[in-house]
Amino acid sequence: MKFIKLAMVAALFVALAAASAMAVEAKPGEGVTVRPGRATWNTGFFQEALARRGLEELGYDVEKPKDLQNPIAYKSIYLGDIDYWCNGNFPLHNPQLPKNFEKRAVILDPIIKSGGMQGYLVSKKEVEKFNIKSLDDFKRPEVIKAFDLNGDGKADLTACPPGWGCEKVIATHMELYGLKDYVKPSKASYEAGMAAALGAFKSGQPVFFYTWTPNWTVYKFKPGTDVMWINVPEKGDTGSVVSGVAGAVSDPLRPGFVVYDINVVANKKFLEKNPAAATFLKSFKLTIDDVSAQNTRMNEGEKSDRDIAKHVDEWIAAHQDTWNAWLEAARNAAK
Repeated sequence: MKFIKLAMVAALFVALAAASAMAVEAKPGEGVTVRPGRATWNTGFFQEALARRGLEELGYDVEKPKDLQNPIAYKSIYLGDIDYWCNGNFPLHNPQLPKNFEKRAVILDPIIKSGGMQGYLVSKKEVEKFNIKSLDDFKRPEVIKAFDLNGDGKADLTACPPGWGCEKVIATHMELYGLKDYVKPSKASYEAGMAAALGAFKSGQPVFFYTWTPNWTVYKFKPGTDVMWINVPEKGDTGSVVSGVAGAVSDPLRPGFVVYDINVVANKKFLEKNPAAATFLKSFKLTIDDVSAQNTRMNEGEKSDRDIAKHVDEWIAAHQDTWNAWLEAARNAAK
């Protein structure tokens, strides 16, 4: 009788262990195809790759992401042509949302709260030489001459390509502050423009560029050492006043841009039909340092899909407990 009881206990233990293993390996998304979107700027690729990996581990068949400009991405989510993207920047992107967007789509809690600092950076050497404090200083002849790299009589600013949220804000600044005759924003590929700026800086030339965080640029151009954040003039409502910014010419700083959150944006019907995916996308969080560190590796050459997948592997390995908790919550939501 004792032997029978022991056998029953052992069998129960094996059954419970098997059930536990099955729960851990549950694939609630099996048989469901998911269509993600992705930003056109590669500094946003990492969070998309992490989200995609999580959904794949939950059993979803996740298609290769479509690289979309912001307004097209939001319209596609609204229409149900894509299911989600991880590159929402709010409130910066609010003007790019289609009418009645909230009826068919939702902006989830931030992946990175207040993750987006934006503004203008100028080489520290020139900031000190010309006492540059704000964009207004780029109306001064000696400043224009120092930053006129192609001889057209205007200071050259590495800016944003057409279709980016920052491109419209920069255009507003040029108009509002009367800078059109003094500053020429370059709207070519941002990555190529910043690579050229880095090369110029290393050869001793001045630099004047727009950037945001998280981004590799603030790893390569260290604020306070190589470059300084400058102000926009005290005119008009042009974003936040921010205190405690490292490498700023003043404290507080008027960067000219609203500090924004980085969010997942998703189609409502997709979330309702897929509670596991919804829970994972709501749970998933990163830090500015996580993304900036990965962005720097991409800038140094590790930018292929295989490289990004390796970065995802390494991040998961370093945060395994957190990752497992997100997956467990997603699986529980699907029960």
